[in-house]
Amino acid sequence: MIVITAPTGQIGHQVLDALLNGGRPVRVIARDPGRLAPRTRDRAEVVQGSHSDPGVLAEAFKDAGSVLWLVPPDPGADDIQEHYLGFTRPACDAIKAQGVERVVGVTSLGRGYGRHAGLLSPAFAMDDMIESTGVGYRALAMPFFMENLLNQVDAIRKQGMFFMPNQADRPLAAVATRDIAATAARLLADDSWSGQGTVPVIGPDSLSPDAMAQVLTEVLERPVRFQQVDHEAYKATMTGYGMSDAWAQGLVDMASAQSDGIYDAEQRAVTSPAPTGFRQWCAEVLKPAVLA
Repeated sequence: MIVITAPTGQIGHQVLDALLNGGRPVRVIARDPGRLAPRTRDRAEVVQGSHSDPGVLAEAFKDAGSVLWLVPPDPGADDIQEHYLGFTRPACDAIKAQGVERVVGVTSLGRGYGRHAGLLSPAFAMDDMIESTGVGYRALAMPFFMENLLNQVDAIRKQGMFFMPNQADRPLAAVATRDIAATAARLLADDSWSGQGTVPVIGPDSLSPDAMAQVLTEVLERPVRFQQVDHEAYKATMTGYGMSDAWAQGLVDMASAQSDGIYDAEQRAVTSPAPTGFRQWCAEVLKPAVLA
């Protein structure tokens, strides 16, 4: 049995689809089963509740061979570290109690960075906690998600701009979530691996935000430029949208770590990049969203 957490999220739902298409036995944890696609409700076991709930986890992890572990974001959280570990702590208890053999976790590149990295640091603490159980673990380590740009479709469409606190000329490793999902589905369906390790999932490009803007200009056939936002202004904008001070500061500190090269060593070392390049993703995903 394969257990999927966050099955309606941007990664979880793609992993779920791939496993169902492959005929794999799947169990999902869903706070609101009504949000699941009809075929999921028909073909997968559904455990209702939050995957921070020890009782829900005990039920879901029973007889589970593999688990996809994702901590959902909570922009209202006042303590970003405790948000991650508050989910992971009961999961580790259930992993040990139910004898789960393998866990595939969604985390970040840069675990060896050694300095505070905003929202990335709690993900590294999550990895440490899961590994302490002794379970077979594959940490899927990702850089910037290309899908983050979908949050700025209106600005791209109406202003011909997108905004980030990252340095305009600093290359930023990126990945498409479909490549993350494909890697996760492959590992979850494979019961031959054991031990613990990190699996970097990095796209083939190394583009700065300015270079991304040039690709967008060419793909959309309209001018698009990047505007770097001052950290304090960016944080004020995020809190103005209702984000907690802690989560907004976590985003700012993450951008600082990205500009400081937190992803660089692993990006240089990767020998088999993920297949989806930024230009392809823009043509297939972002352009239809901008033109809709």
